[in-house]
Amino acid sequence: MIERIAIFGTGLLGASAGLALRASGYDGSIVGFNRGAESGRIALASGAIDSISTNPLETARASQVIVLATPVFAILDWMEKLAAVLGPEQLVTDVGSTKGLITAAADRLYNRPDRPGFLPGHPMAGKERSGAALGDAELFRGAVWLLTDNPAWKRSTASAALVEEWRDLVAAMGSKVLDIDCARHDELVAWVSHLPQFVATALSAVLQEEVGDAPELKDVGGRALREMTRLGASPFSMWRDIAHTNSPAISNALQALEQHLAHLRENLRTPALREEFDIANRFRQGC
Repeated sequence: MIERIAIFGTGLLGASAGLALRASGYDGSIVGFNRGAESGRIALASGAIDSISTNPLETARASQVIVLATPVFAILDWMEKLAAVLGPEQLVTDVGSTKGLITAAADRLYNRPDRPGFLPGHPMAGKERSGAALGDAELFRGAVWLLTDNPAWKRSTASAALVEEWRDLVAAMGSKVLDIDCARHDELVAWVSHLPQFVATALSAVLQEEVGDAPELKDVGGRALREMTRLGASPFSMWRDIAHTNSPAISNALQALEQHLAHLRENLRTPALREEFDIANRFRQGC
């Protein structure tokens, strides 16, 4: 049974994981570590964690499960450090938004009989702003929690039982657990998560440059403007790592969108415009 969980990174996802674990009935110990002290204090005050670690490697050694809830490059850095100090009866998992490099590092550093286990994960949940103060026990309820797990290694590692327990805890938080190949993961999220973010960022940036000083902007724009630009408030610190680690798939998605935008621009007065709306309507009907 998992009696002690360490959460490295007590921002939005880390704090929400702690709160969701408590809300689901988990009664073990939850220890948090964050490079910024203020985030840890907020997570502690909210009840997301029971205590704040000042020695992360020692905290990891004393925990059965370590959840890496940081940007992707920090996850990769922690994977290197933790692989050297953890044992085969411990499990590391993450909530990173791209999985290719993380899964490759897991295959190289973890998931062997004499090494700790690693379960790559990605909850499809979040908010446009980050920080422990926005932690939400209901953030993962109804969301899909993707796992790029390789079942083959579980048959020969001591941490296999922890994998099943963690999957059960994820389900108890209200998420639907879905296994997916890591390459397919990065391809799909480039379309359904990363592309919307970069569209919102580009739209918000062009509006700021073209009409950002218009006093009537908020009144004229209304709900459509707010909904289309909501993701424009997302932090660069997280999306920088996503852009770096999934750039081919994101580039392909952006290029396809550019072609559609060019098609729209060229057909503003032709029947082809209706066809584009029909295609868009069919997609929305299937959502």
